[in-house]
Amino acid sequence: MKLGIAFHATDVSMSAVELAREADERGFYSFYIPEHTHIPTSRRTPAPTGDETLGEEYKRCLDPYIALAGAAAVTERIRLGTGIGLVAQHDAITFAKQLATLDLLSQGRLVLGIGFGWNREEMESHGIDVGRRRALVREKMLAMQALWANEVAEFRGDFVSFEPSWQWPKPVQQPGPRVLIGGGLGPTLIDHVTEYADGWMPFGGAGVREALPKLRAAFEACGRDPATLHVVPMGIHPSPEKLAYFREVGVTEAVLRVPSAGRDEVMPVLDEYAGYLDSEEPQ
Repeated sequence: MKLGIAFHATDVSMSAVELAREADERGFYSFYIPEHTHIPTSRRTPAPTGDETLGEEYKRCLDPYIALAGAAAVTERIRLGTGIGLVAQHDAITFAKQLATLDLLSQGRLVLGIGFGWNREEMESHGIDVGRRRALVREKMLAMQALWANEVAEFRGDFVSFEPSWQWPKPVQQPGPRVLIGGGLGPTLIDHVTEYADGWMPFGGAGVREALPKLRAAFEACGRDPATLHVVPMGIHPSPEKLAYFREVGVTEAVLRVPSAGRDEVMPVLDEYAGYLDSEEPQ
């Protein structure tokens, strides 16, 4: 099992570029940051953490794709991902080029952790029909994957349509970057993972033992090798017992949360977590 780092990068926290370099030097496998384009002040949508107020870091998110490009320039090995990215809020054609460029510049290290979105007000500002957002994300992902994998691609859907077209660069990873989908593992999410993703990104890892057999069976039923499934719990506060449990049930990568704070607060946590690397397989 590999170990990664999750960091809510902001304009007042430790530099995401600097932290990615520090994590790379210590041997962590991956580095993930989240995406929010903006946060409407309305609290019609409750905070995802269950807290009465939304954390300050949600208001101050960096653009993750630009931040990861900066991180790619100062790292050599660590995988660079979104945890999570909001595909619904992007134009599929321009986003495909943006992500392919990031994968090219990072020499094939991009991981696209995605979700369907939780903040209704944020999505509505983008003109998204919240009730249809899963179908929207599906189409945008399939359209982008067509552009990544084909010399000439076309797509005809309810939300995305384009005539036969060229688009370069292509991602280094073919047929496209690794895709992980976040959320609770019900029948609909299983369908999405098996159709256009490479794995599941549960938040916190609750229910993994019960869910994994269902997901592996779904992979096998649609002709995909269950051994290729990536299971990546996100935002973990680790302990030896918790990491041992994840290894036992078949988790492939556990992503450990560091605080959204300055260097003086983040680095002691990162160094503490680095102590867990010795107990895992080589990163």
